[in-house]
Amino acid sequence: MKAAVFHKPGTIQVDQVEDPRIQEGGDVILRVTATAICGSDLHIFSGAVPQTNPMVMGHEFMGIVEEVGPAVKNLKKGDRVVVPFPIACGKCFFCSHGASPHCENSNYEHYGPDGGLTGQKGGALFGYTDLYGGYSGGQAEYVRVPYADISPRVVPENLTDEQALFLTDIFPTGWSAIDWAQLKGGETVAIFGSGPVGLMAQKAAWLKGAGRVIAIDPLDYRLEKAREVNKVETLNPREVDVVEALRSMTGGRGADVCVDAVGFEPERNFLDKVKATINFEKGSMKVIEMCLRAVRRGGTVSIVGVYGTPYDNFPVHRMFDKAITIHQGQAPVLNYVDELIGLVKEDKVVLDDIITHTLPLAEASKGYELFDKKEDDCVKVVLKP
Repeated sequence: MKAAVFHKPGTIQVDQVEDPRIQEGGDVILRVTATAICGSDLHIFSGAVPQTNPMVMGHEFMGIVEEVGPAVKNLKKGDRVVVPFPIACGKCFFCSHGASPHCENSNYEHYGPDGGLTGQKGGALFGYTDLYGGYSGGQAEYVRVPYADISPRVVPENLTDEQALFLTDIFPTGWSAIDWAQLKGGETVAIFGSGPVGLMAQKAAWLKGAGRVIAIDPLDYRLEKAREVNKVETLNPREVDVVEALRSMTGGRGADVCVDAVGFEPERNFLDKVKATINFEKGSMKVIEMCLRAVRRGGTVSIVGVYGTPYDNFPVHRMFDKAITIHQGQAPVLNYVDELIGLVKEDKVVLDDIITHTLPLAEASKGYELFDKKEDDCVKVVLKP
């Protein structure tokens, strides 16, 4: 089969690889009908998240069940399903307590309680490095899905692939950021980053009752997309002091909720890069710092952008003085996916309006280049095998 394979930083190419096969009784083989390139895929592509072996990429995918393992009870051949990105056994302590991204059984070699840089990690993820299980991803013609009775969800017949695809990751991730903040209604929510996850967090904020949603991004075309599809206010940090602007928009207090939908690879200046080099840091935590300054006292900061290393001068003093509540981590997709499928099915939210590029799988390398370099006003790339 054909698959988008990571070889080294900067090199992802479409190769002929061995077809997946049933390895455990709970597996299914999926014929992929749609898959997408995620911002966190770019961390591998850039080399910021280490991967030394060739690996089939992709954790946002859906398709048709082609083969079913003997232990699978909930799916049958021909079912069209979306597959949440965390791989969860459904039975361990964490799966049983609504924390499936921390599954104790899916990441056989590298799971552990420590959460260090290169040692013990959480549960496995599709197509996201050997440290997170080494599972082949879904940017391919076919993919093996383990624990198939747990995560995959059958897609309602009236939904297109494009309408359902983002239920795998970015919509549940954006939803998590807002759900963690426990909105009561009428809050001002500031969302840093108007890439795919930021756009989904904006949608979630309106659905959860925000009174005001403000998008922050240094790229005008992303802010234009945010205004177009989500009817939000926007701020460009190249043009204004975002922290002061947010305070002035909120009576001097700051936003009730700030969401970091950027992670450790924001736009940086020369001095930021020098500091990171001196401190042996990957990227920067400047977006977290802005969120902590921009949020009101007693407010909430949700971090759904990816961070992979420690950072010097972490502003714990500000967190303490302002009594800020912080939530972060991989989205517990299984906690939300059924509700979110219902929202899409009932036309209460539109997800496919963020797609800017649809390419055949054979052009995956082009898709990565467009997304990474932010060319041609690229916001979200969907690949069709």
